[in-house]
Amino acid sequence: MVLEAPGSALKLTELPIPEPLDGQVRVKVSACAVCRTDLHVVDGELKEPSLPIIPGHEIVGLVDKIGRGVDPLHFSIGARVGIPWLGRTCGSCSYCVDGAENLCDEPGFTGYTIDGGYAEYAVANSAYCFSLPENYPDVKASPLLCAGLIGYRSLRMAGFTPGMPKPRKFGIYGFGAAAHIAAQVLRHEGHEVYGFTRPGDVEAQAFARKVGATWSGDSTASPPQLLDAAIIFASVGSLVPLALAAIRKGGVVVCGGIYMTPVPSIPYAAIWGERRVVSVANLTRLDAIEFLRVASSMEIKTETVEFRLEEANEALRALREGKLNGAAVLVPGI
Repeated sequence: MVLEAPGSALKLTELPIPEPLDGQVRVKVSACAVCRTDLHVVDGELKEPSLPIIPGHEIVGLVDKIGRGVDPLHFSIGARVGIPWLGRTCGSCSYCVDGAENLCDEPGFTGYTIDGGYAEYAVANSAYCFSLPENYPDVKASPLLCAGLIGYRSLRMAGFTPGMPKPRKFGIYGFGAAAHIAAQVLRHEGHEVYGFTRPGDVEAQAFARKVGATWSGDSTASPPQLLDAAIIFASVGSLVPLALAAIRKGGVVVCGGIYMTPVPSIPYAAIWGERRVVSVANLTRLDAIEFLRVASSMEIKTETVEFRLEEANEALRALREGKLNGAAVLVPGI
């Protein structure tokens, strides 16, 4: 499925099966989850994609061909791998040298500047692919590769670390794919989750409680207690002042999306008391390794709705209209 111009529908296109270059693996795609970032690319909210482009960056599949220079002990024919958003980095800019490859000056992103997984085959740099926990089948594993990874990085930015001794209160605004994974990680570690949804969306609020939220309500509501941190997964800038009002002094609001509508003016009193607002940009490979280790140690129940590959536009429409709890997943061949 190919995006030819921003704002247009994806086009079902027959293309040659891609060949892996040096350092790359070719993967026969078994599942590719549909991410809100894909929606931002398709709708033109993320500028300058490499058009035409095959979207999709939550890819699960089996390696079926290996390019020169790939260590066969790392990935061999038949190995199951996951391909995420971060597709390559330069390795030499100041950010890469300092261990912040998520901020690389010359990166490549799967499904945005590198062809992605809305296809039967995908090629990827083997150094940016990951082995997946065996306790997750393909469809259930695919949302882990962005909703899970970005959700986990958002948790870390919000002060979460595995095994931290003191339980904390975390608010999550926008209860979709990333939120329902992050909430399960938090509950597994003994923390409290407060879920915020679109006003009046009682179905999403029930979903939040189903995956462990102590409390759920409208995004305009105040939680019953001040929060230690809040994470905003919805791409709605007007949520920032609301989240600031919900956190205690010294707390942090984490904007977990790659795109957000304009943030309204914030009075200084809203951030006084050493409250902070931070963004999350992409991910590092260490984030992926750590999160997948956490995922293998617990059972994250990813809520998924399967679509055929050629139904990618319908899956994107369902996400755009807020009709999904959890993640849509494209499955070639069904």
